[in-house]
Amino acid sequence: MHEFSVMQSVVEAIIGVARERGATRVLSARLRVGELTFLNPDQLRFAFEVLTKGTIAEGAELIIETVRAKLRCRSCGYEGEASYEGEEVHIPLAPLLLKCPRCGSMDVELTSGRECTLASVRVEVPSRRAT
Repeated sequence: MHEFSVMQSVVEAIIGVARERGATRVLSARLRVGELTFLNPDQLRFAFEVLTKGTIAEGAELIIETVRAKLRCRSCGYEGEASYEGEEVHIPLAPLLLKCPRCGSMDVELTSGRECTLASVRVEVPSRRAT
């Protein structure tokens, strides 16, 4: 389950951002996850809940946005959503066969769909009163 190790890095980043801002609590975090990462959103949420227990991020909302796979075809110039063959593959060495939905060429460049990015973090910061 690589979701746990991925989420461990995400939680460290979230808490780091919160500390930099002087936050007392993390309210929410938005994660952009490419569909070709094959990261399971339910497992990510479970890992988030476990890893944030006892931290300033405990109870924060985790918003997961799925990013569709997009490609650029070197043969016909198509740019847009990818078409791929095969089931979910969790073996890193197994190739995913991407092809252009317009011309069928496999001479394509993946432009999105493999990212896992912390897009935003909402925090609660105590107000500072002027003295």
